[in-house]
Amino acid sequence: MLLGNVFHAFVHGSPISVMFQGTLERVFDPAKIDQLFEEHAVRQYTRQLAFSQCVQLMSDVVFKTSPSVNAWVEDHLDELGVTRTAVYDKLQHVELPTAEALVKYSAQTMRSAMKQLKFEKSALLPGYCLRILDGTHLAGTEHRPKVTRGYRAAALPGQVLAFYNPQSDLIEEVICCEDAHAQERSLTEQILSCVKPGDCIIDDRNFCTTRLLFGIHNCKAHFVTRQHGSTLNNTLIDKRKPAGKDAEGRQLYRQEMSCTNPASEESLILRRITIELQKPTSNGHQELHLLTNLPEEISDIVIADLYRDRWTIEAAFQRLKKDLRTEIDTLAYPKAALFGCCVAMMAYNVVSMVKSTIKAAHGTEWVTEKLSTYYLTLEISRVARGMEIAIPAKAWKIFGKMTDVEYVSTMIELAKKMNLRKYTKHKRGVKKPPPKKLSGKNIKHVSTAKLLANNTK
Repeated sequence: MLLGNVFHAFVHGSPISVMFQGTLERVFDPAKIDQLFEEHAVRQYTRQLAFSQCVQLMSDVVFKTSPSVNAWVEDHLDELGVTRTAVYDKLQHVELPTAEALVKYSAQTMRSAMKQLKFEKSALLPGYCLRILDGTHLAGTEHRPKVTRGYRAAALPGQVLAFYNPQSDLIEEVICCEDAHAQERSLTEQILSCVKPGDCIIDDRNFCTTRLLFGIHNCKAHFVTRQHGSTLNNTLIDKRKPAGKDAEGRQLYRQEMSCTNPASEESLILRRITIELQKPTSNGHQELHLLTNLPEEISDIVIADLYRDRWTIEAAFQRLKKDLRTEIDTLAYPKAALFGCCVAMMAYNVVSMVKSTIKAAHGTEWVTEKLSTYYLTLEISRVARGMEIAIPAKAWKIFGKMTDVEYVSTMIELAKKMNLRKYTKHKRGVKKPPPKKLSGKNIKHVSTAKLLANNTK
């Protein structure tokens, strides 16, 4: 192992913490982060407070090693050399292209290292780059801006659209929008700028618009999308025919559909796959209609299963909110809140890299079925402060200097030292139905001790 004796105690006591901190050092390298800032900043510039320091601040808050932005600033005032007001002012003006570039950079860095991992990864759609597109709105914040103080309603700081790669479990690109009320389809221009030839974009019906579908097709890419009831100029060409059953046993049907684009007078023949649901949706729909321009050699059953995997991005968003501090309610200004969200997505990619390393060391099945991300991040937050004191900052620079091969081999060695029992999920049994409850109208409260005593008689 390339790590020196200074790491010895933590390598044996908490190897997962060394893995995380080393990966953070590799991704959050100040020189690279500041270079990214210089390349993408439009109006912002560096005077005293470096952009890399802002990213470090947010990463500590996201990983819960610091309880809040204010607490982190209080701990680092001497090294910052600026006032607390200056820090908040910098965060409130981080430009969206800079925040978006952070996520893309982290995905590229992690993808490069993942190529060195030697574990079997079956392609979900061979020959295509599968990417799931979805959006999430940031939760309401404190009413800190003066203009929000006259409202009881939640103050929403914005929304993000994310391109998620289920193959690598990386969030590859994001699109930030400060207007929380803006429709997702209003961001079509930005979405198309992220689409590359050979992509297969899977998305929900909110993205099923003429402009977006034709735009993806003209980018020499493909899509699988749920049909919206009123956003397309379309004509069904033939009667639907049975097309087998998907992995859940649901009946499938297929037929062709002709779509036209009034703006360009283009036409497009799409495959329409209907899934007969076993239970109606929340809106009472008994069927789902999927549209795709994938070639005929990709079967209808495969396409239906791909769309079902679209929910993996929902799981990714849930893990972001549960295991990391994605939404910081004290960051009420849109740019600051979106910047915090982007740093959280960088952190998610770091977690994905560590999990991929554990797969290489202990097998995909254990990570998929038993690994608890909650216990991983919990240990990191507990150990990080002590490790920061015990190991000097310059010692961590070794992770940034490693080649991808050296970095991956070091990570696998650390993963093999993990005590897997500490990070295993504790699955609950079958949930029992709740008992009938007595009304609290007349009896306002009860004595727990009396109830326990009476229950033993």
